[in-house]
Amino acid sequence: MKDSHDDTLLAEVAALLEASEHDGHPLHDALQRLYRHHCEQRGQMQRLIEISDRYQLLAMEARQVTQQRYERTLRRQHKLSRISDGYQALIQERNQALHQASTHDPLTELPNRRLIGERLESLVEARRHFTLALLDIDHFKAINDRHGHDVGDRVLVALTQVLSESLREYDLCARWGGEEFLLLLVDTDRSEAHTIVERLRLRLAEVCIRSEDQTISVTVSAGLSQHQPGDPHEVTVKRADQALLEAKRAGRDRSLTDTP
Repeated sequence: MKDSHDDTLLAEVAALLEASEHDGHPLHDALQRLYRHHCEQRGQMQRLIEISDRYQLLAMEARQVTQQRYERTLRRQHKLSRISDGYQALIQERNQALHQASTHDPLTELPNRRLIGERLESLVEARRHFTLALLDIDHFKAINDRHGHDVGDRVLVALTQVLSESLREYDLCARWGGEEFLLLLVDTDRSEAHTIVERLRLRLAEVCIRSEDQTISVTVSAGLSQHQPGDPHEVTVKRADQALLEAKRAGRDRSLTDTP
């Protein structure tokens, strides 16, 4: 609205300056200089506005380009972060799998000799009382020979489940090797341990595995040894193994303790 009014006023001034009847008027020259000066100023102002508009347009385009680059960089960083997180998770899973493989039996998922050996060493260093029991499945080789190793593995897994469910939280059952299991009964003397192992032995005898048209059950023999203060844990294991050998010689399907 203001620009339209100014244009009208300027048009009137230009018309007055062009009219011949005003020539020689005392204000004619002064008004003409003022008019030209105003037109020059207006032209300069218009050029500045155009320059400002172009600058703002360029600044907006630059800002948009910068924003787009930033967003692309941000998406790339997010993608790299997801890849990095996935890679770290994979490494962690691999490390856990390696640790599991190095400390647990792959078939039964029970602790292996290495892990229970570390636990025994820590108990000896802490001077804790414990009793060890070595359990051996009677005539297990005959099961593998007659029914195959797959059935033998099923027997091992079934017995493992019973052992894991029957022991106390602070006890430990490990696969010692082949068909042998090692029970670590913490803060337990020879007499109490024998009662626990006898109860386990009877429960294990109730486990049945179906193979084709046959039902397979097993018995176990066990040898127990109470750890003596000052002895390495290997000595306690050796005494339990000797008691297990005596149980087998006595007819199997029984548990015996080492000589106090």
